[in-house]
Amino acid sequence: MTAPAATPPGLAPLLDDVPLDEDMLEGEPAVIPPVVPALVEAQDMVNHPRHYTSHPSGVEAIDITEHMNFNMGNAVKYILRCDLKGDALSDLRKSVWYLEREIARRERMARGG
Repeated sequence: MTAPAATPPGLAPLLDDVPLDEDMLEGEPAVIPPVVPALVEAQDMVNHPRHYTSHPSGVEAIDITEHMNFNMGNAVKYILRCDLKGDALSDLRKSVWYLEREIARRERMARGG
């Protein structure tokens, strides 16, 4: 089975393995295969994983970072999510790495480079 065009990104490959009831092919009502709820959960992991939506403010990082350049956006993203994924120190180090890249980029630009 190929996924319909309206299938959310990242979900189409999962639909290839969904077993079809013969009645579905003939337009008759059919029972939804038990794998479908798992596919919906998988889709949520693509669009809204828990660490994207669990910040106490209720704000997703992308709502803020899409208005920033790449380095600044990534630094803010790692700060916002650092306590939501389990390895806060690693995420804070990643944030510092992006900030240092942004500082270096701006210093080069100030020197005319």
